[in-house]
Amino acid sequence: MNLPSPEFDLRAYLLGPPPAGNFPVQGKWAVERQLLDRSTGTHGTFAGVVRLSPTHDGGLDFREEGTMRWPTFTGPASREYVLKPAARPDALNVFFADGRPFHRMSFRPEASQDRHWCDPDTYRVAYSYEGPETFTYTWDVTGPRKDLLLTSALKRLV
Repeated sequence: MNLPSPEFDLRAYLLGPPPAGNFPVQGKWAVERQLLDRSTGTHGTFAGVVRLSPTHDGGLDFREEGTMRWPTFTGPASREYVLKPAARPDALNVFFADGRPFHRMSFRPEASQDRHWCDPDTYRVAYSYEGPETFTYTWDVTGPRKDLLLTSALKRLV
């Protein structure tokens, strides 16, 4: 796997190549997620689509929709974030939809990991650039309430 160059533009990568004609720019990715509750050994999955749309301030609206399968639930699931420019073009700051800060997204080896404290548990994320059409990230959630491993693989949809 070749890592992106130092000039790598994460926002442009997520949106993909500009479309022909007057169609709006939108990044569209298939997402497959493996869910593991390590405290019980329970496994589940999520499969769906992530849509990224430019915002007026140079960021991206992130909308994920799909189907979650868990032993006690199968049905629709979704989430929304806002990705805002960081100090470097190869990183984005991720915020919850209500504006609260969440974490930083980057593929640079020295910046591809981040953490978020959600009292009383700690969420650790690691991003990995797999190529021009694929990336992965893993959330390792530990604490007194949760012991989860969530592994997501995203592949660009044309």
